[in-house]
Amino acid sequence: VQLVESGGGLVQAGGSLRLSCAASGSIFSINAMGWYRQAPGKERELVARISSGGSPYYADSVKGRFAISRDNAKNTLYLQMNSLKPEDTAMYYCAAASDYEATGEYDYWGQGTQVTVSS
Repeated sequence: VQLVESGGGLVQAGGSLRLSCAASGSIFSINAMGWYRQAPGKERELVARISSGGSPYYADSVKGRFAISRDNAKNTLYLQMNSLKPEDTAMYYCAAASDYEATGEYDYWGQGTQVTVSS
């Protein structure tokens, strides 16, 4: 499975961005997908994830501002980010799991897309 993120960029605080993650390869093996981020000097953290059935989960820091969705027909995962804050600045990574409920781990990762929010 290959994951390719896009949509990152530089935006002012309060602005919006939409990230996309295009999946290819053995996508039939994927169930859960998620977005993680890592800021300089910090550990990678979960932003949001979504099950194969479409149930979302969000980190407290992004609840009410971010929305995760997936278009199974297009094999694409999205992250709509609104009301962006400087603390949202990070490299954002797309991840996919073959059996997240059993392992709690993601098997595939994209290369990341940079999001920078200026104050």
